Amino acid sequence: MLTINVAVLLAIIIVLRWRRPVEPRTRADQMFGITLILILGLLLAPTAFGHSLIGVVQQLVAGIAKASH
Repeated sequence: MLTINVAVLLAIIIVLRWRRPVEPRTRADQMFGITLILILGLLLAPTAFGHSLIGVVQQLVAGIAKASH
């Protein structure tokens, strides 16, 4: 079974988004990028809220993985 750390996956997504050619971005695109970075920070933060968020994301990913089989 393949497991993926959610924080690493978000970091990869952020790096790929930064590598795009510079072009005028919409406000929604900017807010999406900011949201991704904030979620990454929460996942990496050693707080109780960060750990509970990791648990929620892991349950969501496990549910999606179980549904796909």
